[in-house]
Amino acid sequence: MFDMNASQFDLVYNVLSFSLASMMASTAFFWLRVGSVHEKYKSALVISGLVTFIAAYHYIRIFNSWTEAYEFPKGSNGADPVLTGKPFNDAYRYMDWLLTVPLLLLEIIFCMTLSPEETSKEAWSLGISSALMIAVGYPGELVIKGNLSFRLVCFCFSFAVFLFIVYKLLVGLKGAIAKETNPDVASMLNQVCLATVVSWCTYPVVYLFPFLNLSGAQAVVGIQLGYCVSDVISKCGVGFLIYNITILKSEALTKNALLA
Repeated sequence: MFDMNASQFDLVYNVLSFSLASMMASTAFFWLRVGSVHEKYKSALVISGLVTFIAAYHYIRIFNSWTEAYEFPKGSNGADPVLTGKPFNDAYRYMDWLLTVPLLLLEIIFCMTLSPEETSKEAWSLGISSALMIAVGYPGELVIKGNLSFRLVCFCFSFAVFLFIVYKLLVGLKGAIAKETNPDVASMLNQVCLATVVSWCTYPVVYLFPFLNLSGAQAVVGIQLGYCVSDVISKCGVGFLIYNITILKSEALTKNALLA
């Protein structure tokens, strides 16, 4: 842990609070709207809610850990916080990603027009690769000063897997998107894949902060802000796009059933 001024502490405090509120509100919305979509697409919307629910739980733990790591001296208005001796446990964030990142990819796949065999294949491929990316990235995340060679090795491996996932989202799944008969749905699926990739691009950039002479408190603050922004976009933002896709597809199925 590193000494921080009051502004740095408050910035992380407020961003963590905002992220937690976003996850909780999104979870409530997704699960309350499950009944409005066709049975075929309920799984995608339930998973969207699971993603934000799991994230909300871990953000509670991250937020509590942050407030326990620092304290403001009593009776000193405007003073900077001091270290309490309790470490800030950012491992909660990686535990969250280990669960939510594969689920994020699953909710995208479940919205596409794929056969059961294709769905299973893509789910296993993206699920295992994403979990591997997170698992290898965490040990390097612990090194933010001194000899950063181990962090670089972890980054290179995880980034290679990240590029594979990007390829699958932007190129590998184009065939499935092309099967959509509704151009609005196809457009939204493209937006979902693109939004996921763009939001995830923040992670490798933030991972490189210690190599850019950002160290100590500056690195911690930058990492927390970057990861929070990416989480809100990739979990809440993509989740709402998934919701819109399930609504459109449900309406189409209902209309076809009435015409049959």
